[in-house]
Amino acid sequence: MSANYMRSFSEGCVSTPPTVIGQFHTLFFGSVRMFFLGVLGFAVYGNEALHFSCDPDKREVNLFCYNQFRPITPQVFWALQLVIVLVPGAFFHLYAACKSIKQEDNLQQSFYTLFYIFSVFLRIILEAVAFWLQIQLFGFRVNAIYMCDVGHFEKTIFLIAMYTFTVITVVLCVAEIFEISCRRLGFLKTR
Repeated sequence: MSANYMRSFSEGCVSTPPTVIGQFHTLFFGSVRMFFLGVLGFAVYGNEALHFSCDPDKREVNLFCYNQFRPITPQVFWALQLVIVLVPGAFFHLYAACKSIKQEDNLQQSFYTLFYIFSVFLRIILEAVAFWLQIQLFGFRVNAIYMCDVGHFEKTIFLIAMYTFTVITVVLCVAEIFEISCRRLGFLKTR
């Protein structure tokens, strides 16, 4: 591989998205959401399985009950969601890097615009699927289950916050498509 190809690839992977809303989405998604999940998620959820108890004398029964209660831990689910939702944008930037497309030319040609819009639509679909799965797996409240005597207020707040992040991301993706459409139709000037 040539040095130019590697430089082009690395610049494409770290380049800013071609729209203002896309840049805000990257900032929001890349920093706020990851910080919230990485730092606060661990503090709120920790290792739930250690504190979960159906029968204090039988560890195997406790793990079985916990796996029934949580087929996947919220932290793992949200980490997978972050990675999966980043994939469409990564493919766009990888393609742009392989074709040595300059940042300012990303939305000037119809094919690149369609490819980028497709990646944004794919992000919306992936966020919607993750939102639905999250509702199916975790609901909107963490109730006192399995004979617990207190509710999990901070976990409930955390669930609501993660739902809110998903909704904000979808709204940003839709707004980004609107921005691209307005630029292509001449209602907004290109930078």
